[in-house]
Amino acid sequence: MLESSIKNFNINFNVASEGATFRSGQLVSGHFTFDLSKKTKITDISMRLKGQAHVHWSTGGGKNKRRRHFSGNVTYFDLKSVILQENSATGESVKLQPGRHMYPFTCQIPQGDFPTSFKGLHGKIEYMLTVSINRPWHMSKDFVTELNFLSSINTDHPELRAPLSGSNQMTLCCLWCASPPITMTVSVEKKAFTPGETVKIICDFSNGSSRTVTSKVRLLQKQTFHTNERVHTRMYDKNLASGIGQPIDAHTCNVHTEMMVLIPQSASLSISNCSIVVLSYIIEVSLTVCSGPDLTVLFPIIVCDTPVHPQALPYVKR
Repeated sequence: MLESSIKNFNINFNVASEGATFRSGQLVSGHFTFDLSKKTKITDISMRLKGQAHVHWSTGGGKNKRRRHFSGNVTYFDLKSVILQENSATGESVKLQPGRHMYPFTCQIPQGDFPTSFKGLHGKIEYMLTVSINRPWHMSKDFVTELNFLSSINTDHPELRAPLSGSNQMTLCCLWCASPPITMTVSVEKKAFTPGETVKIICDFSNGSSRTVTSKVRLLQKQTFHTNERVHTRMYDKNLASGIGQPIDAHTCNVHTEMMVLIPQSASLSISNCSIVVLSYIIEVSLTVCSGPDLTVLFPIIVCDTPVHPQALPYVKR
């Protein structure tokens, strides 16, 4: 059988790129090797470079309930090439001797605004390089290598370097009495961050109520999945990081503090250029009130692969 005759398949890329990482328009080249344990007839050896997005989820099911399935697919490119093939004139298969065999390859990722590789709860964006070895009267033997594709974000955009700020307030009522307000003003130095970077959040709190409040921060990853034409949507929120600040006593004003939240090194890059998969991030800063609703400020941020420096403040001559 083919499975027993082909062993030790391995692929090596010419670029010194950790994790086989590539970008739009980049040349993909290298060589692959495999061992044959016996003399083998080969119809052809082909290569396929494919980029696609796929989503799927289901609802319902159980007793007397029909399960419904939802899915969507987008193909960005699907390129095929032949590395070795049988004699077209005679139709004779190529006979390969036992031992190590090596074949170089070269292909190119097309130019385009393709989304970054991603695997989520209900969908994925993947870029695959598949080497297929075909043998007469046998099923194809496929060796699949996943490429880590990165979509470039224009980090020179002023919006990504500008600081973010927000405020909120609420008043607690008990029967006909209303306490002085609980207020919060929060700011972040910029909108775009890289995995592994720490976000510093500057907070000003005032607690005019008679209850103790506690500050909290969360980094949320929001995964949104659509069917084709966005007829149906499924969302999933994932808490990536969180922190708790010091309690703020009742009737305490002008509390200035800083909170930190670390973007995990493993965090996927933001995705906004895919019609069926959207990946976004939100920093949620809140004040938790005992026996009361939370007071919250939300900051949408971008996670990208290029460091972004905060916007320089204008110099004021004194």
